[in-house]
Parts: sequence; C-alpha cells; structure tokens
Amino acid sequence: MRDQAEALRQKMLKAQGRLAKSIAIVSGKGGVGKSNFSTNFAHSLRIKKKKVIVIDMDIGMGNIHILLGVTPTYSLKDYLIGVQPLENVIATDDEGLEFISGGSGLDSVLDWSEAMFERLLNAFEELQKQYDFLIFDMGAGATQRSIELIIAVDEVIVISTSEPTSITDAYSMMKFICLKDPDKKFSIVSNRVAKNDDGNDAVTRLQYAMRKFLNKDTSILGFLPEDDAVRKAVVAQKPFMLLYPNAPISKRMSAITEVFVEVDRTDEKRGTRFLTKLKGIFSKGRV
Repeated sequence: MRDQAEALRQKMLKAQGRLAKSIAIVSGKGGVGKSNFSTNFAHSLRIKKKKVIVIDMDIGMGNIHILLGVTPTYSLKDYLIGVQPLENVIATDDEGLEFISGGSGLDSVLDWSEAMFERLLNAFEELQKQYDFLIFDMGAGATQRSIELIIAVDEVIVISTSEPTSITDAYSMMKFICLKDPDKKFSIVSNRVAKNDDGNDAVTRLQYAMRKFLNKDTSILGFLPEDDAVRKAVVAQKPFMLLYPNAPISKRMSAITEVFVEVDRTDEKRGTRFLTKLKGIFSKGRV
C-alpha cells in the first residue's frame, strides 16, 4: 500500500509540472574544486533563469556557506529534529542563490528515527515542487551514507583534474556507483586545466575507461581552465561567475551550463524517480 501511495504521489506531483532534477556533484578525492563548481554552476543556472537550491552534504567539512560569504542561522539538522520549519533552514546569498547547510547531525543517517526520515522525504518533495534543480554538494570519496543519496539522484556530475591520480580516483568513484546502479546517468567535468588539450584528454580518458571496462556511456560537459580568478573569488567569498563574469573560467562555466541545460530539455524522466528510489534505498537499512 505504501508503494502504491508513493507512486500516486509522484503522479500527482508530475501532473502539477516538471519536478526538479536532482544532481549530485561528486569527486574521487578532495581538493579538485568540487564545491567551487557546485556554487558557480548553481549561479550559472540562475543566470539562465533556472530556480536552483544547493544542499551541502559534505558532512563535517561543508564549505558552501564560506564560498558564498554567508553564515546560516540553521541547518538541515534543525529541520530534521523538528526545531525549525523547512523555510527557516534555507539560507540565501547576496545574489539570491538559496542553499541549505547540512550540519553535523547528518553523520548517522541509518540511525535516524522514522519521523526524521519522513521529514527528509517531505522536505525533498517540497523542494522538488519549488525548484528546477536540486544540487547536492557531496563529500569527497564514497561512504555508505553518501552513496545512498547518490544512487537516488537523477544525475551525477563527476569533477576531476587532469592529474593521473585524480582521474584514477574519479574512475573508481564512478565504478563504485555504477556497480550499485548500472542505469545511473553520469556527466564529467575536468577542472583546473592548464592547457585545453589536457582537459579534453582527461575527460576523454574517463569516458573511454567507463565504456571499455563497464560498458557504460557517459556525457562530457567540458573542462574549466586554471584561472587566478578562482583564488581571488574564494578570498572575497563570492562566486567567480559573478565577481569576474568575463574571466576565462566564467565563460567556460557558462558553456558547460549551456550544454547541460540543452541536454536536460529532452529528459522526460527528470525527478520522477528520486523520492521513490531514496525511500527504497534508505528503508533497506532500517527494517
């Protein structure tokens, strides 16, 4: 009965309009610019008139609020334990980008009470109706807690640099996810590229490895160059897309976003399975 009710709820939501696409931004290891990508990609989507919210899931080391120059009053934890309504845990930066800080209470997902889990589903359901894109900035690497959410989302964007170790780590992450969900949709971005050829080579190698060893097709969104505008923007606690809109990296981010939006226009299944998959995955560890 609960499965039937969930299916009916999804049909009702879809009838009300397109559901938000859920996107997990991941990397094989830390230090590749994943969170910087998340915040600037979100702002780039907003520039294209998309309604976006970023949810920081980097447990214990989240830095989305630092990059945006905002100190949030509340976090997702405050909503889950019932001390704050959902609208109070949504913070906004100076340019209007909305985001949710994860807080320290997300490190024990499998220990959540039934009430907390229901509140999580209710929150994501509401957010799916209010936004075009839900962007989950995940912690580096793969953990049991993060993989459950990654498996549920509509699409995974993998951030790598052109360094061999970063490419290897990114492939390992994608392989781990793919073995758990062979149908997962992947897109690849190469970051901190010194030369254009290096960026193209890195994403092409990842794409080739996925196809050869896992028989899995992946999409290439593009690459982002090494640019001093990033360091200056981090120091200023402002996204480089806004602080330096004419910088080479900002132009490349805009091009990546354009590719992403164009492909998304043809995605008829966007958002329709997110809550159902999330509920099923989390429930396995709770029965």
